[in-house]
Amino acid sequence: MKISHIAIWTTDLETLRKFYITYFEGRSGKKYTNPRKGFESYFIYFGEEKNASLEIMQRADITRIHVPEEYMGITHIAFSTGSKEKVNLLTEQLRKDGFRIVGEPRTTGDGYYESVVLDPDGNRVEITD
Repeated sequence: MKISHIAIWTTDLETLRKFYITYFEGRSGKKYTNPRKGFESYFIYFGEEKNASLEIMQRADITRIHVPEEYMGITHIAFSTGSKEKVNLLTEQLRKDGFRIVGEPRTTGDGYYESVVLDPDGNRVEITD
């Protein structure tokens, strides 16, 4: 078994698409539109093959609700950069570009070197070595 994809609702499809392409080397599939349902989505692919992807979705009747910073359910996604230096560089680039860093680069108790940034919708994204 393997995870096929993870899906995220958004109210700004193009902004979220640009974020994952720009900072996490994602490759965007074609936009899917279902006018009858008012639904639009993109698959963003990561890695050499299309084996790990993020589906970002938008629908007119799905609106943002405020949730606490920590809650039950999926709480973050993580991207491996391959080195501590790349974690630091990407974290600083995201900070410079105005994104909120909620976890400064550090080595965690389980041995990961990581930082945490909020994407444009406030989803937690871990940047690991």
